[in-house]
Amino acid sequence: MTTAPIRRDDRRISPVFLGIAAVTAVSGWAAWTGFSANPGLAVFLFVTAAWIVSLCLHEYAHARTALHSGDITIGAKGYLTLNPLKYTHALLSIVLPVLFVIMGGIGLPGGAVFIERGRIRGRWKHSLISAAGPLTNVLFAVVCTAPFWLDALDGVPDAFRYALAFLALLQVTAAILNSLPVPGLDGYGVIEPWLSYKIRRQVEPFAPFGLLAVFAVLWIPEVNGAFFDAIDAVLRGLGVHEWDTYWGRDLYRFWDGTEEVPPALSS
Repeated sequence: MTTAPIRRDDRRISPVFLGIAAVTAVSGWAAWTGFSANPGLAVFLFVTAAWIVSLCLHEYAHARTALHSGDITIGAKGYLTLNPLKYTHALLSIVLPVLFVIMGGIGLPGGAVFIERGRIRGRWKHSLISAAGPLTNVLFAVVCTAPFWLDALDGVPDAFRYALAFLALLQVTAAILNSLPVPGLDGYGVIEPWLSYKIRRQVEPFAPFGLLAVFAVLWIPEVNGAFFDAIDAVLRGLGVHEWDTYWGRDLYRFWDGTEEVPPALSS
């Protein structure tokens, strides 16, 4: 395993990320205590900020794994600072995923950090770099759902409970979508090193359109229904009821007029 000398500034946590984390903490506190006159606004700020935090951690996981796999340029590019403004495509990495959450409540995977793959030797290392991002979403989903599957919801305010459920839904959708073996997504990145050179060359031109193709397919009602049935099944396995995700999404869209937090179902 290769380690690279990196300057302290290359790995210092960015004030931008710290600011996003602070918004997450303050809005989470507001959702928990009912401090906000509009609980939906607190849920919106908490889920959006926490979603951006997870996007930053997703990209950090790619970068950190690449660093220890041989790409010693990662630090100089600023990827270890957790600063989303350092990403190759800030629009794709942050703006579009947030917009899709606001519009449709789906965890759209973003990208990307630019990794110099030529510096990395070994197919397993390439696969692990690609897998690190979705695995981060899986870990985030486990943390969000921990109060549910640990049966530790006593004393958790309903608004905060619903916010966690909706945030977990975003993490599960991001993990599943990004794990699809579609060019341009991390799932394809996992298997790409194991494909023949000929196949990789044939598939390469389609990589920029992979995510768009997935999104287009999800517009098909039958596919969309099957996809969200699978998401609900995963969440139920983690103890999250559809009631929780429904009201989490409803509160998140506070501009639609939801003013009261409905009582939670008995755990």
